[in-house]
Amino acid sequence: MKRIGLLSDTHGFLDDAVFKHFDQCDEIWHAGDFGNIELADKLAAFKPLRGVYGNIDGKDVRICHPLDLRFMCEGVDVWMTHIGGYPGKYDARIRTELYNNPPKLFICGHSHILKVIFDKKIGTLHLNPGAAGKQGWHKVRSMLRFSVSEENISNLEIIELGNR
Repeated sequence: MKRIGLLSDTHGFLDDAVFKHFDQCDEIWHAGDFGNIELADKLAAFKPLRGVYGNIDGKDVRICHPLDLRFMCEGVDVWMTHIGGYPGKYDARIRTELYNNPPKLFICGHSHILKVIFDKKIGTLHLNPGAAGKQGWHKVRSMLRFSVSEENISNLEIIELGNR
């Protein structure tokens, strides 16, 4: 079993509470818009980090993190990208591949809207952790924490970090 801490859209701001909430996690996943490479490096120094770059990330982040990341975690096929859309309105760039080869877990950021939706059409759990940073129009900063074990996703928790 792996405990995962998932965040996105930090935009260069890393709340100290992230380290407290993700202390018992095995890995941290970041769904893009780190804001700068120093933030990514702080997370990677704390726990193993998997991440994708977002639309505001510069060359320094893009060199270290891909646009799309597809991998297996505890028997779960995971696809993470920054701009992915959501069930029924997936981004055109990934829509065909998503429908032709759906993962069990699809993660994106970008919207700053926390969403947890099971897409019955393709049998995929869609997660967007909202925004953990202070830039954007969201009112509350948020992240997710969950477990992946034996091909299952469980113990999903919403973490509110406070007002933007």
